[in-house]
Amino acid sequence: MRQAGTDFTLKLLVTGGAGFIGSNLIRYLLRDHDELEITNLDKLTYAGNLENLNDVAGHPRYHFVRGDIADATTMKELFAHGFDAVINLAAETHVDRSIENAYPFIQTNIVGTHVLLEAVRAHRLPLFVHISTDEVYGSAAAGQSFSEDAALRPSSPYAASKAAADALVLSYMSTYEQPAIIVRCTNNYGPYQFPEKFIPLMIANALEDKPLPLYGDGQYQRDWLYVEDCCRAIVIALAGGKAGEIYNVSSGSPRPNLEVARRLVKLLGKPESLIQFVEDRPAHDRRYALDSSKIRALGWEPQLSFEEGLQRTIDWYRANPNWLAKTRSGEYRNYYQRHYDRRAETLKKLRGRA
Repeated sequence: MRQAGTDFTLKLLVTGGAGFIGSNLIRYLLRDHDELEITNLDKLTYAGNLENLNDVAGHPRYHFVRGDIADATTMKELFAHGFDAVINLAAETHVDRSIENAYPFIQTNIVGTHVLLEAVRAHRLPLFVHISTDEVYGSAAAGQSFSEDAALRPSSPYAASKAAADALVLSYMSTYEQPAIIVRCTNNYGPYQFPEKFIPLMIANALEDKPLPLYGDGQYQRDWLYVEDCCRAIVIALAGGKAGEIYNVSSGSPRPNLEVARRLVKLLGKPESLIQFVEDRPAHDRRYALDSSKIRALGWEPQLSFEEGLQRTIDWYRANPNWLAKTRSGEYRNYYQRHYDRRAETLKKLRGRA
């Protein structure tokens, strides 16, 4: 962990720790870093699930606090306990939901980041680590990989909210000299991912022999990163990164969604006929690709191949049918019906043509 003088960082606040990347990060930190005491702050929205951390709920170095990063009063009370660093993973993250209703994304991703930064500044925390996304750069041309100094061209309300949050962090670095690091990751996948996202959606539907909805022509390219490889990158940035810097994190191998869907059905022993092309997402970025040489210079590189990561992910969802069934009930079913069962109707409404 990062050192301040001769003292190790001990008290770490992880926001959004009941979500997909957050829960995997907390588990990784508790397993491999016994010098840390971790507080998990999460609002517990539809994608925040304390069951993701059942195995560490009673851990003596882990504490959970329910709260909203956009609530200044809650943040003031929480930060009074004192932390050595903050990792901000609290965010609304699904592009389709941002197209349907951008307000929660503005509130959490922009307002929430601002409230956090004010709390960090007021308590003079040594480091703020902000987790961002490759989507802030927009679509990359064939053969292009964005470096950290590339212009930001977000296409969706989600990506725009993350770009705005990044800009806020950068402004606090320069205006208030707040030590901070931004980590921009490519698409993560792995255990505990909410099944509205591409890979768990494909797995969940294939396990039930349901259609696998693929947007447009299926040739949209994403750079997939197994979640624990992302967690390792975050920890390396926290421990060895330079305050004031941005670090891209990627496997360096973008691949078309159709190729991923075909690999999944093959690994699951299902027919390719389950793959069903559906009407495209508005303003859909064609390709994401990042140059991650900067964080690789700190000693990071992905440890899991895409093939091994997919198999581990499939094995986890197969072994956890109760978790999957719970996450796909209630609100998720309403979302699924709007965006897949009634897709044409929903897209017409979003485009103002209904």
